[in-house]
Parts: sequence; C-alpha cells; structure tokens
Amino acid sequence: MTSPIFLSSGDVIADRRFEWARDREAKGDLTGAADLLMQTIDLAPGYAPAWFVLGELRERIGDRAGAVAAFEQAKLADPHDRHGAALRLLRLGAESADAMAEGYVRALFDGYAPEFDHALTKGLNYRAPELLFGAVEAAHAGGRMKFGSVLDLGCGTDLAALPFRPFSDWVVGVDLSPRMLAQARTKGLYDRLIESEILVFLASEAKIGARYHLVLAADVFMYFNDLTPVLMAVAQVAASPGYLAFSVETHDGDGVILRETLRYAHSKEHVQASLAAAGLKPISLDFASTRTEKGSPVPGMIVVAGS
Repeated sequence: MTSPIFLSSGDVIADRRFEWARDREAKGDLTGAADLLMQTIDLAPGYAPAWFVLGELRERIGDRAGAVAAFEQAKLADPHDRHGAALRLLRLGAESADAMAEGYVRALFDGYAPEFDHALTKGLNYRAPELLFGAVEAAHAGGRMKFGSVLDLGCGTDLAALPFRPFSDWVVGVDLSPRMLAQARTKGLYDRLIESEILVFLASEAKIGARYHLVLAADVFMYFNDLTPVLMAVAQVAASPGYLAFSVETHDGDGVILRETLRYAHSKEHVQASLAAAGLKPISLDFASTRTEKGSPVPGMIVVAGS
C-alpha cells in the first residue's frame, strides 16, 4: 500500500483501527487488514484514507469491483482527492481521463518538499535540468544565449531554472505546492514566485499581456493527460521569437497512458500533434531519460519548440 496522507478521522478508536490495519497489511495479513479497515469505516464512514487504502488492498487481491467501490467512496469523502482516487479509478477503467486533481498534486509535492532535491538528484539520478539546458543551448546553434524573461512552470525548489539563471534577466516560478515554494524562496533564485495551478496562472498572464522569452517545464507535463490545452496556454504567453523547453515521459504505443507510477506517458506523435495545435514549431525532440526508478531509466523525451 501507499502511505496515505495523515488525517485523523476525528474518532480515536477509528484511528487506532486504521493503524492496526496498516500494521496487519505490513505483516502480510491482507484479509485481517481489510477486516480492520471495514471496522474503521463503520466507526467513521466519511474517512477518506481508510476507503483509499481499502481500495488499494482490494486491487492487490484481485477484487476489481470492490476496489472501484472503495476508490469511489474515497473520492466522495475528499472532494480535493488528495490521495488520487480518481487516478486509481482511471487505471481500473472506471473513470475517463482528465487532469489530475489539484489537491492530489499539491499534497504529493508538499509531502516531498523537505527532501525533494536530495531524493531526485541522489535517489533518482534526476537529469532533466541539464538535459533541458543542453537542448536549449543547442537550439541557439552557437549564438549568444540570453533571455529577457523566463517562466518556470511547476518550478518546485528551483532545480530546472538554476542553470538558466546566469542567462536570464527576470525569472518567474509558479507551483501548486506552498511547501515547494517555501524551499525555493530560501534560495533566492527567482524574481517572482506564485502559488497557482499552471493553466489558471497562464490564463491570468495572457489577460495582462505578459510575454516570456523562455518557458520551462521540467518533469511537469507528466501530470497532464492531454498536452494540447497546456501547450496552447503556453503559446499565449510566449514572446515572438521565444522558446518552450520541456520533458515528458514516453511509451512505445499511441496517445497517452497512465503509468503505474500515476504519471502520464505521452507518445511522440501526441507531443507533435499538441505542438502543432498550439502553433508551436518543434526545434528538437530527443529521446532521453530524465530519471531512474527501481534502478532502470524511465523512457522520456526532451523537447524544444519555438513560437
């Protein structure tokens, strides 16, 4: 099971039953864990973590219908869907593809924030910033690289923008996670930091006529299903001429799939079609892994496009 976000049910006995269930599952007693989760839910019917973990448990033992029912209850119990029940339903074929819930993404990265830099660079061999920098540098074909304004989408703690800072006059970062932004503020790299969902922020910037000479999105678009809406929104704030540089995870098939990691993988054809729909011109699309997981490189692509 995944570690659920710690939220009390408001009932001490229910909380105790929930922790006993987690312990029972860790010891391999799946049936006992499920029984304790049902006891928890009897005491606290609106307790989202218990419903979510029950869904995970039922999925593991092959009870698809039971898992779907539990994840649906988890989603109903938490309108913000901080555990990502909608994504689990999508993987089970019980819900149509859509953008990831803001509450889920915010909670996910708020939880990562304290150890984010170390976990990525040391644990996952994270390479997106250097790969993006190299691709943008190559796009300049030996010319002087200088940007008036840079927008870092899903900026996190500043890893993606860091190599670009010496070549930029003004750097703006936007992220959904307040704890990630708090980490970024301590480093002093950004001229402006905003807590916002990406599409909401891009729409607000387009309304005031903001323009950016470089837009970065390092390991961000794997949290979007269809890339067309976000690329169209980026095109509205891109200076002319300007650049967009981003990474995606890829797969060998067609379209978009949701991987077991609950991140989307996009085919090359989907990326190309989305760029075309947004009126952005591809400059380079290079297959490259930005991270490893369980000791294996995750298939990916580094993309640079022009406006």
